[in-house]
Amino acid sequence: MGWLILILVLLAAAFGVLGAVLEAVVFVVLTVVLSVVLLITIGWYVLKHQARKLVRGLEARTDGPSVQTQRDEGELPPPRDDRY
Repeated sequence: MGWLILILVLLAAAFGVLGAVLEAVVFVVLTVVLSVVLLITIGWYVLKHQARKLVRGLEARTDGPSVQTQRDEGELPPPRDDRY
């Protein structure tokens, strides 16, 4: 594989298009690298968003008032109705 690349570079230099070939290679490599960085960044922020959403959901479940607290405040009716 290395020999093939060397031969292609030498052929490009011989025909005088080495600059254009190098520019094209740099463009392709930078495009791939920036695409990977962008995908990783988007994935990171999506992961953080989902983690925060999960934490908020768990906190909402655990921070709600318990039944014992509501009975102490008198918001619930007595457990047995003796009027009848």
